[in-house]
This record gives sequence, C-alpha cells and structure tokens, in this order.
Amino acid sequence: MGNADSKLNFRKAVIRLTTKTQPVETTDDAFWDQFWADTATTVQDVFALVPAAEIRAVREESPSNLATLCYKAVEKLVQGAESGCPSEKERQIVLNCTRLLTRILPYIFEDEDWRGFFWSTVPGAGLQGPRQSHTVRQLRRKWPEDLIQYQSKVWTPTHSKQDEGNDDGARPLAESLLLAVSDLLFCPDFTVQSHKRAGPETEEDMQSIDSCEYIWEAGVGFAQTPPLDYIHDLNRTELLKLLLTCFSDAMYLPPSAENNILNRWVTFFSSTDNRHALPLFTSLLNVVCAYDPVGYGIPYNYLMFSDYREVLVEHAVQILIVTLEHEAGAAAATAQHNLDHLDSLSAYAMEDKELVGPDNLFVNYLSRIHREEDFIFILKGLARLMTNPLIQTYLPNSTKKIQFHQELLVLFWKLCDFNKKFLFFVLKSSDVLDVLVPILFYLNDARADQSCMGLIHIGVFILLLLSGERNFGVRLNKTYSVRVPMDIPVFTGTHADLLIMIFHKIITGGHQHLKPLFDCLLTIIVNVSPYLKSLSMVAANKLLHLLEAFSTNWFLFSASQNHHLVFFLLEVFNNIIQYQFDGNCNLVYTLIRKRHIFHQLANLTSDPVTIHKALEMKKTTLARISRTNSQETISMDGSRPAVPAKPGTLKASLVAIPAIDKLTEKAQVSEDGTMVCLQHNTHSPQITADQNTHTLQPQTAGDQHKRSLQSADTNTSGIAGASDTESNSGRDNEESFHPESGPARRCLSRVAESATDWNPTPDWVLSWKSKLPLQTIMRLLQVLVPQVEKICIDKGLTDESEILKFLQHGTLVGLLPVPHPILIRKYQANAATAMWFRTYMWGVIYLRNVDPPIWYDTDVRLFEIQRI
Repeated sequence: MGNADSKLNFRKAVIRLTTKTQPVETTDDAFWDQFWADTATTVQDVFALVPAAEIRAVREESPSNLATLCYKAVEKLVQGAESGCPSEKERQIVLNCTRLLTRILPYIFEDEDWRGFFWSTVPGAGLQGPRQSHTVRQLRRKWPEDLIQYQSKVWTPTHSKQDEGNDDGARPLAESLLLAVSDLLFCPDFTVQSHKRAGPETEEDMQSIDSCEYIWEAGVGFAQTPPLDYIHDLNRTELLKLLLTCFSDAMYLPPSAENNILNRWVTFFSSTDNRHALPLFTSLLNVVCAYDPVGYGIPYNYLMFSDYREVLVEHAVQILIVTLEHEAGAAAATAQHNLDHLDSLSAYAMEDKELVGPDNLFVNYLSRIHREEDFIFILKGLARLMTNPLIQTYLPNSTKKIQFHQELLVLFWKLCDFNKKFLFFVLKSSDVLDVLVPILFYLNDARADQSCMGLIHIGVFILLLLSGERNFGVRLNKTYSVRVPMDIPVFTGTHADLLIMIFHKIITGGHQHLKPLFDCLLTIIVNVSPYLKSLSMVAANKLLHLLEAFSTNWFLFSASQNHHLVFFLLEVFNNIIQYQFDGNCNLVYTLIRKRHIFHQLANLTSDPVTIHKALEMKKTTLARISRTNSQETISMDGSRPAVPAKPGTLKASLVAIPAIDKLTEKAQVSEDGTMVCLQHNTHSPQITADQNTHTLQPQTAGDQHKRSLQSADTNTSGIAGASDTESNSGRDNEESFHPESGPARRCLSRVAESATDWNPTPDWVLSWKSKLPLQTIMRLLQVLVPQVEKICIDKGLTDESEILKFLQHGTLVGLLPVPHPILIRKYQANAATAMWFRTYMWGVIYLRNVDPPIWYDTDVRLFEIQRI
C-alpha cells in the first residue's frame, strides 16, 4: 500500500504543478519533495504518471514552475554527488530526480524558446523569444536569495571574460547537471564498489576520490576486475539514460549540410572540465568489449536469470558513439601521429601526459590507444558481440541474442576512423574476417527490409573503408569454412566468394532504396580485385551475370550514370587478369563462355534509332516486370530468405549519401606497396594505362602469368562457338539473363526508374564507349578461345573440368598489354557523410529506447519517424 500511496501523492503533485496559475515558492519543500523524497517510483512509473500533454502545459502556462522543478532536481543531484549518497533515502532521491529529468528534458529541447534554458546560470535566463522577459523577471522575483547564494557557491564557474559579470559567475545548469552525473557514476556503494576499510573514520570523500581506481571493468588501461553487482549496474543504467537524454539535444535540430553545429552537452562532457572523462571513457569501452552474452553457454540461461549487464552495455555503447561524434577527423589523425611513441595507456599515464589533438577527450583517448593487448581485447570483444546473432545451436532459441549490433557497427567504424593503428591491427591478421562475416550476414539478412536500410549502409561503409587497404584484399583469400546459414548458393571457396555472392544478392534482390549503394558495392570489389587469387565458379558467374545485366542497351541508355557500373566490372576483370591470372581459371573460363557480352559492348551502336528502340524496350519491359520474389537456387541448410519489413514497423529517415566520387579519393599502389594519393583526377571509372596502348609488350610484372598456352590466331572474328563445353556445375548457381529474368529485371528497373527525364544522344554514348577498358579482355579471348575450341574438337571434351585443367597451365607473358597501375578508391570523410552518420546514429538510438520511450511523440527534427 505504501508504494501505491507514494505514486498517488506523486500524481497529485504533478496535477498541482499543472493546474497552478501562480508560481510555487521554491522554499515550499513539502511540495517539491513529493517529486523525489517521498516516492519509490520506477522510470516506467514516472513516464506513466507525467503525461506529455501536462509537461507541455506547464511549459506554456507556468514556465517558472517548470524551471524551478528542473533546477531543484539538478540541485538534488549535485547534493547527492557532494555527499556520496551514504543513505538509502539519498540514493532514492537521486534516482527519482534522474528519472524525472529523463522524462522532462526532451520537452525542453523541442521548444526553441527553451533551448538555451539549461545553459543559463539562473533558470530562465537562457529563454529566447517573446516570453523571455516575463519568465526571467518572474523567476528572479520568486528565487530566494539563499538559493541564489547556494547556487553561486556550488556551481563554481569556468567562464570567459565577457561572462564574468553575469549571474554572479555561476555555472550553467547543464554543466552542473553533467558534472553531478559524472560524479555519481563513480559514487562508492551506489554505482561502484567501495574501497573503504571498515570503521567510522574511513568514509570516502567524493571530491578527492580518484575515479581511475573505480573503472567499471578490466580492459584498456585497467587490469582489475571489480565484482559484479546488479544494483550498481541498474543505477549506472539510470544515469546513462539521463546522459543520453541530455545529449539528444541534437535530435531537435534539422540536418545541416555545414555540419558545424556542435552539441554543447557532448562538448562539455568530453572536455577537460570533466575530471572523470578518462575513467568514464575506459569504463564504457571496457564494459562493452568485456561483455559476453552467452557466458558458460548453459541453454536458456537468459530465460531463467535477468541479465542487467546487457542493458548497461547497450546504453554504454550508445553513449560512446554519441560522444565520439567529432567532425575534425584530421585533428584525431594529428593526435595519433603525435602520440606514436607513447609508452603506455594506463589511466595514470594518460592523465599525466599533456593532451594533444582534439578537444573532445573521448576522441583524443580513443586515438591514443596503441598497445597490442588493448587492440586484441577490443577486437575480440566486438567480434564476439557482432557474431552473437549468428550463433546456431541444436536447441532452438537456447542462446541469448543481442539486439544492439547496429550500435556496435558504428563503434567499430569510429575505432577504425579515429585510430589508424587499430585499423592496421585489424587487417594485420585473419581476425578481420571475424568482423567481415557478421557484417555480410547483416547485409544479406536485411537487404529486403525497408526499415534496415541504415544497417546496410553502415555495413557497406565499413567494407568500403577496409577495402582501401591492401591487407583486406589479401585476407579475403582465406577459405570460408564458418558456414553461417545464409540464403546464398552452397559453395566451396574463399571469403572473397562469399562477399561477391552477398553483393550480388543485394543488387539483384535487395530493396529499391539500395540503388545508391550499387557504386559503393562495385567499388569495394574493384579495390580488392587485384589481390583475389582464386575465385570460385559460383562467384565468377555472379560477376558475369551482373555485367550481362548492366550492359544491355536499354539499361545503359536509361540514365546518365548507368555505364559507370559497367566500367567498374570491367576494371575488376582487368585487375584479376593482369595481377592474379594464376589460380583464376574459373573466371577465365567464365569470361570465355560469356564472351558475347564483351563483343556486344565493343560493337555497341549509338545511332538515334537504336537508342530510341532501346528506350522503348525499357518502357515495355518495365510494364511487364513482376515484383514477385522467388528462391533462385538451393540455399544453405538452416537459412531463411530475406523478408520485407512487417507492416507498421517504424523506421527513421536518412539523409542522402553523396555520390561515390565524393565518398572516395583515388590512390595508386606503387612498386613498394605503398599508396600515393592522386591529387588531380576524376572519380568516375576511367580507362587505365592498358587501354591507351595498342602495342603488345612483354609483361613487366614478374611471373604473374605463368601459362603454357601458345598464341593462336589473334583475329577476333575467330572467337565463336565453344558453347558445347559448358556443363551444369557452374550454371546451376547462376541466373540466366533474359528479358523476363526476374532478379535481373528487378535490379535494372530499380536503377532505371528514376531517370525519367534523361535523353541520351549519340555523342554521349560515343564519349564513354571509346573509353571502355576492353583491350585486355579482348586480347585474352583472342588468345584462348581458339585453343579451347581446338582442344574440345580434338579430344571431344564435354566436361568443363578438363578445360579448367587445360587453362591452369601455360603463360601469357608477352601477349597481354603492360599491366596498368593498381588504382584504389579510398574512403574519405566529408560533411555529407558526417551528417548521414549523425542522423543514422540518432535514429537507431530513438528506435532502440522504447522502455521507456524517451523521445516518443516529441518534435524531433533531425529525422522523421515513418511507419512502413
């Protein structure tokens, strides 16, 4: 009954606050204590007992009462942080104030007139608009002198000179709140284990406490493992919810192309004003990376025991990705460069060192991590969590599956972006594949779900970043043996084969909103192609199927950029032929078998009649397209097909991503393996060195093409036939491309649908047709097709295995053009992608925080919440 009475009293206090037309005296402790001192409400209770309509009513009709409520709640938090919450009653007051502020803050942020309220030194001084003078005058008249003196005593300022004479130098309310919450996150016996010895004389002083000794979990910069205490985890989670709500101020600003609007809450929290910045950063990072949702692997253990650590980890990773939002990537790189010779990353050493680089200490500390054992801890922890949704057991649903993998992907992105040493460590061994496989799983699983478009984008961005490094392409050659159930064809091959097949699935069977990613997907394949030693027959067929689909006349003429996809694929084939001919007999065989595609491209007609017919064919084909998805091939056991989002699913809108030429910069691989950025270049696929030369010269790239195939007649007209050598082993897993072929038509129509006003001309076709990089491929066909035809006729071969064996021996030295330089398109940060990450990150956080629904039904402006 006592709990019911406290809730009733709390509700009565809310009603009184809403209905009072006159400001409530700040000295009326009996009234204000009803909100926190006499109640034992959960956060769900607070959200139920304080309706949104009543918060808005107080904000509009009694602004001084709302201001006083916020100030008094922050005051209680500051008092709790000072005292260390020695009693249970004080801890309950702190928790109640935390929950109340979590409920109220979004409604402060959504109103432009109130946006500056928490950054004012006297509540109300930051109000903007027509209500400012009345509200401030009202607050100042009703604010008792003793509390103003207390405020100036407690909130000691760090102000600029022009602020020294204002409001007695008191701290803004926001700074006081953030500092109090930071202190409370290291409060002994409340959020951390106490180190005090027994006895009345040994009580710990909160002001002198060294929070580096109270880091929450062993890992980076901290070796001791504190004992688990679920009460501490619950209290930490409550405070992190409040922090996340404070930082969500960014949700209530529209997306800006300039990306120069700093989040004041994050800026102060991650600055030197916060003495707990380092232990907070390491605590959050270590808690995330040390978390093991499976534990000892006891089946269904998550149904028998509550896992309070999971909720803490989820909020910790959300706080991390928000505080690590930083526009000055160059500054982080500078910090990394300046700290290359730092000896250690212990908590003490980092504090003693002079800070360099970004003012954001979280970015600063992240960029300074360099010890190999720390990298191992971070990478293993993130890989374990990312792989968790993929775990297969004999007992259905016997293992806990985490749901915060999108936040983990953003954190992994920020680690690679801000700490290049970590990126190089990830790529140094095959451990990068432990991250690659779950990313590919997410991409494949979400490709048809409209509510998961952001997940696919962040996965592709990570792979684009990784593909800019040579080691990533090299690691892809490792045999794929994990066998995670995915609805892709059963195959035997490498991780490169897996990547190509997943990308093929996304392009041919993904949602239409993925169209802008096609350039990115093919750019990733181009970047890794010079290092792929042996593609499987299935992967080779997928690449040729894409080329066949993208090279049809009606598709090429449908939009001004469509031909770029053909250039990308031709660049892939040229890279493999020139640099990885050995071992790629499957691809060579597929090129021979599909040689008509290259002849059609070489003989592409560009007269107005042909263009008109092609566009008419486009209209007819689009009208006949069936949107019915079908299972194309036999998929892996245990896999399930990608399914669209259920009706009613919520999703957050995203800003458009920039074109591939804005996303990347070109770099050329030199002879010693280093990359040299090309300053003056265009980013669309270009003709390379081997297409500019018409004289066949000896190879200069060593023994890359050891083949004993002798040059035959070089007349292209001799390339014909050989179709009788095709067997079913490679074609079983391939979609034949016909005008009525389902996946290919769906793919093409999605790319072509948006280009309704495009009118191609013969001059436009000729402008890029002359640059098609066909010479290397055509030369290979000139040499090999007659030999394959001859051996088939002479030996009566009908089995492709014999032809593949024949293609595995010989040399093409002196027969192919001089190898072109390897060109890599490396990801480069820009304002547009930074804004995309901001909207995506906050959209994920909005949708993930539903218990309680912190931001539901508030006027968010950074994105739109849409119902599918």
